[in-house]
Amino acid sequence: MAPTTNHARLDDQLCFALYAASRAVSGAYRQLLAEVGLTYPQYLAMLSLWENDGQSVAALGTALDLESSTLSPIIRRLETLGLVRRERSGVDERMVHVHVTDAGRQLEERAAPVREQVEASTGLSDADFAALRQTLHELRATIHGN
Repeated sequence: MAPTTNHARLDDQLCFALYAASRAVSGAYRQLLAEVGLTYPQYLAMLSLWENDGQSVAALGTALDLESSTLSPIIRRLETLGLVRRERSGVDERMVHVHVTDAGRQLEERAAPVREQVEASTGLSDADFAALRQTLHELRATIHGN
């Protein structure tokens, strides 16, 4: 007789629930963002820049939890699209700041409905949506040891 083992079920795994939910949400964003000409990572970068224009590339990387090697091509593409411009710091030439252009500011208004549509597609009440988002932020902070 073969030994019995308790195999973990896929649906019981937090990692899979987060992964599947993340893919579903980012997929919903991806479809709507295509209509405004952005990829999902570009949208996240623009969100951070709309919130804090002129931040350094390092600060943007921290905000998005991205390595420079991943972030640089995103910024370069946004610059090619005319949505941002990079500028070296006058104080420290090693530091580069990213600024939203007029075209980038105009895009903010066109992109605003995307978030609203995706949030509505979750079927969650405003309170449940806020609670889920807060729980996920707390989970991330706890795992990162903050």
